Amino acid sequence: MTGDINGKPQPAPRFVSARDVAELAGVSRSAVSRAFTPGASVAPDTREKIMTAAARLGYQVNDLARGLLANRSRIVGLVATKPEVGFRAHLTAALAAVLIRRGSVPVLINAGETAEETEAAQRTLFGHRAEAVIVLSGSPPSSFIELARSNGLPLVAIGREAPEIDRVQTDNAGAARRIAAAFAAAGHHRLAFAGSQSGTPAIVERERAFVDEAARLGISAAVARGPDTDYAGGLLAAERLFAAEERPTAVFAVNDLVAFALIDHLKSRLGLGVPADVAVVGFDDLPEAAWLGYRLTTFRQDPMEMAERAVALLEDRAADPLAAPVSLRIAARLMTRDTFRPLDDGAPLP
Repeated sequence: MTGDINGKPQPAPRFVSARDVAELAGVSRSAVSRAFTPGASVAPDTREKIMTAAARLGYQVNDLARGLLANRSRIVGLVATKPEVGFRAHLTAALAAVLIRRGSVPVLINAGETAEETEAAQRTLFGHRAEAVIVLSGSPPSSFIELARSNGLPLVAIGREAPEIDRVQTDNAGAARRIAAAFAAAGHHRLAFAGSQSGTPAIVERERAFVDEAARLGISAAVARGPDTDYAGGLLAAERLFAAEERPTAVFAVNDLVAFALIDHLKSRLGLGVPADVAVVGFDDLPEAAWLGYRLTTFRQDPMEMAERAVALLEDRAADPLAAPVSLRIAARLMTRDTFRPLDDGAPLP
């Protein structure tokens, strides 16, 4: 008992049970269970009475209890470092939507940034007997992957190189090479890359491909890295790039958050025009990229497409655990807005 109204103790709130439905419908508890079990045999009039009682009481099946009895939790762990930042937030939302539509229970596991946080995240994920794991872009430690594999769980990585498991990746290198070539074709000879020290696989891939393509074209590309791939890191990268005596005229930012910071630094602190003085291209196509204050030209990663591909790989892996690992690489579409317009906007990826 808890609380009181007019001095009378009130019962503690609780979930409506199958027994409550059975009592209202005038049937047995087992009949209620059968009515909510696909394929189970129940007389039509009995089923109707049960469903009417369940709707009146607001009854919902206890999927957690069913999962424990069947030794299947239906939990899919979404493992990410800093899941609230930038594109990862949109990817997490897309994955949750696809998994819920499938009948799974998405559980977000923040891998943390310290050994203690990582250990706690692992206990949470594997202690609740997740039936599958999706490791998102960022830098969750490889221990999550090893634990999932040792427990025989279907596992998919998004945005990281992991040849031993199924994975979905964006064609970072293709996009980076394309924009370096587009800058050069537009007459820019002082290129730069605004990156990050976080060193995730996607970041490294974009930086290397951009610098390599510029070198192949006979153009040098300066590189400046902030401490992370967020707005604050972008401001620091921008300060370093434009403190040099010879300033770049075109900058490829590792993601949109860094690009936003770069644009704000150029306009608000240096009084430069974008793209009149400096062309800027980002990566991700966050919703803010289309805002009037930015109108950012950027490469689009479609979070829903990536989520659907990742969940399809989980299903394929569950159906055939011994199949060879699958690698899907998705092209990033260039969304041309105001911060840079390539001379040949329809050119295919090299």
